[in-house]
Amino acid sequence: MRVVAMIMAGGEGTRLSVLSEKRAKPSVPFAGKFRIIDFTLSNCVNSGIFDVAVLTQYRPHSLNAHIGNGKPWDLDRANGGVQLLQPYQGRRDESWYKGTADAVYQNLNYIHERRADLVLILSGDHIYKMNYAEMIEFHQQKRADMTVAVMHVPLEETDRFGIMTVDENQRVIEFTEKPKNRDKGTLASMGIYLFNVDTLIKRLSENGEGSPRIDFGKHVIPAMIGRDAVYAFPFQGYWVDVGTIQSYWETSMDLLNPNNTLNLYDTEWVIHTRSEERPPAKMGPQARVSRSLICNGCIIRGTVEHSVLSPGVYVSPGAVVRDSVVMNDTWIGPGAVLDRVIVDKNVVVGAGVRLGCGDDFTTPNREQPDKLMTGITIVGKGAHIPPHIRIGRNVIINADREEEDFPAGDVRSGETI
Repeated sequence: MRVVAMIMAGGEGTRLSVLSEKRAKPSVPFAGKFRIIDFTLSNCVNSGIFDVAVLTQYRPHSLNAHIGNGKPWDLDRANGGVQLLQPYQGRRDESWYKGTADAVYQNLNYIHERRADLVLILSGDHIYKMNYAEMIEFHQQKRADMTVAVMHVPLEETDRFGIMTVDENQRVIEFTEKPKNRDKGTLASMGIYLFNVDTLIKRLSENGEGSPRIDFGKHVIPAMIGRDAVYAFPFQGYWVDVGTIQSYWETSMDLLNPNNTLNLYDTEWVIHTRSEERPPAKMGPQARVSRSLICNGCIIRGTVEHSVLSPGVYVSPGAVVRDSVVMNDTWIGPGAVLDRVIVDKNVVVGAGVRLGCGDDFTTPNREQPDKLMTGITIVGKGAHIPPHIRIGRNVIINADREEEDFPAGDVRSGETI
């Protein structure tokens, strides 16, 4: 039984605002040293799947450089391994991927070349640990044409997911994509699909005005209910979609909870990544660190409380980092205070800066009110924040901003630089 995995990693991730401005969402750093896609790639190899295709589209350069030949995941293989598949122009109708199903359809030749029996379709932007071998066994026992991984979600969040209704044998009898009335139950699709190859090819080839094949959730799966044997595989473990600023920050902070069930230190299920060679983290004589993740190459001479620091972060004497995520090679100046912020790579925070200050947590960002409305301030990659400026809540500082781009006075909550 030959299984190939196809990871959807071409999403623009607009809900992550400036964090995905220069990279695809799956390549956004997470948990200090990792990228989001590391979890899906590691799940594949830990499940014994070594034929992996990563389908990229939006700003793929960072993702391509990170994955490379796949060596950190043991995917640098002569037979199998990892391939990066990007859209291309051909003599037929190949073009930009229009959706998840269309992306797979345009790469059916990859499946044919691998002589696959089963195709596992995954998302590259979720945080979870899952043994796909258990799902494959379930699929074979049920003699399914397609199996969807599902889990229960809070009722108030069901309008964000495809919701399944199943019978006593876990066969799907109804599928509703993002129901607005929230009356279809709480069994949500995780965006993990397992297909028999012949069924997948048949359904994706049914392309017409009345039967589009653009997206699995909107078009393909609903059309299969009642025609094919579609089953729901129940998943009980940790799974989070970090597709919004709020969920990204909350999930990062949850890593610091000793009761968190996403165990990054599990030697039986290692999360692999491409790591730079850096010296160990160093704590100066004035350093104070509590409930934090501190990666290699960091130098801490100030205070870090309940925060996640990626490799190479420098915290100057007198500086305070609190309830924050700070990415690679950011320099935080003397006396600066960061509170409830997400800072991208290579940022310079000037001396005495107050980043994320004040009690105004509810004024949303004026330009992106749907993305920043809970008090989190975000700083884009490579920005330089001038010394002694006060920056409020729900503020967006775009990538590559220079000191002269900032106003002479304070930056009020909800503003964008």
